[in-house]
Amino acid sequence: MLKTLTVFFLFTIVLHSQVEQSAGVNPYAIDPRFYLDFASYPAETMDKSRLDVFLKVPYSSIQFVRYGAKYKGAYSVTLTFYDEDKENIQFEKIWNEQIIVDDFLKTNSNSNFNISYRSNEMYPGTYFMRTIVEDRDSKRSFTTEGTLTLKEYKGSIQVSDVVFIQSRVNSPTAEQVIPNVSNIFTTRDEGFAFFYEILSDTSTTIAAKYKIFDAEEEAVLSRDEKIELTKGENVINQEITFERLSLGQYQLNVELYDENDELITGSSKKFLSKIYGFPNSILDLDEAIKQMMYIASSDELDSLQAPESFDEKLNRYVSYWGAKDPSPNTEENEVMFEYYRRVAYSNTAFESYYPGWKTDMGMIYITLGAPDQVDRHPFDYNSKPYEVWDYYDLNKRFIFVDETGFGDYRLLNPVYGDWYRYRY
Repeated sequence: MLKTLTVFFLFTIVLHSQVEQSAGVNPYAIDPRFYLDFASYPAETMDKSRLDVFLKVPYSSIQFVRYGAKYKGAYSVTLTFYDEDKENIQFEKIWNEQIIVDDFLKTNSNSNFNISYRSNEMYPGTYFMRTIVEDRDSKRSFTTEGTLTLKEYKGSIQVSDVVFIQSRVNSPTAEQVIPNVSNIFTTRDEGFAFFYEILSDTSTTIAAKYKIFDAEEEAVLSRDEKIELTKGENVINQEITFERLSLGQYQLNVELYDENDELITGSSKKFLSKIYGFPNSILDLDEAIKQMMYIASSDELDSLQAPESFDEKLNRYVSYWGAKDPSPNTEENEVMFEYYRRVAYSNTAFESYYPGWKTDMGMIYITLGAPDQVDRHPFDYNSKPYEVWDYYDLNKRFIFVDETGFGDYRLLNPVYGDWYRYRY
């Protein structure tokens, strides 16, 4: 696969040593609190490359306060590049952002967002990067860390990274492009737009081949076009249409060929296909349906799993959750998001021999939510490790024992008929 800019990022969260202990605490958000995207280009300065950094912060990640008849949110951004060994700072940028809206409903929306953009020339190489977004009012902060490899540009024809386009806005002076910073497309999209730049030292004709690969590196789409290059910088705008993609991760490859059909250079960009209005964590429809065993009846699960057609299965799945939406006039289905938040938390906190959602702890947590109190006994003398979860409102106590010593906690004396009626 062709690559130009390689980025590996983790949305870091402090891992708790025990299950979250109060309902309403959300240490594991389903979707990121902000999104980062990068694009590198040949730079004007010799031996350097230009790196553009895009930051997208949904309004729901920011605390808004009343500001006269409007509402104001503010946050600061710290962008730091270290050398590969994390010893020396190579570049750092700090800036502040402010958002003012006139409708309170917008302040909790994931579909409304603020985009920041910063650019800098840097030497090609591998960097360790840390990004911190801090809300100015609540003082909450969210951090990403990861490794970024910046490409060196050489050759008579050079191609930049690909930038996906979310929308275009016409202004009196010029058309403005709003980038799709999250690199996410949904089941409502019938294609996408993107652009990239080609720097050529002469006028010539080349062929561009666009290919989309799925997570198994199988090609699912291919398009070709001829491009007439002029000497210097060429901005290439392209749109690709397709039938609905299945859920999951994909990669777009841009390959440039000369008149002899020899590969000159290329670029690639990964993106996600998800269900519109559903958490980003749902990238496998069959798995997402299996994870509903604590909320759906056996007959409902059979109905959801029955269709062989992806579209029909998706329609049944969306309809099921639509019927459970407590506020159908709002953008988010609170019940569905909370359910899959619990699934995501369970997969992170309780994984053992099985995915966390399949464990006994995951079963109780997804069904009943966070316990009011957790009493942990990992090293008691003459006793196997065990935990006690108390739910005061339900007057229920659950005891989990690690029989193997490898973190596989099993529910002691599970009496399903007694508590299962409280399930989510």
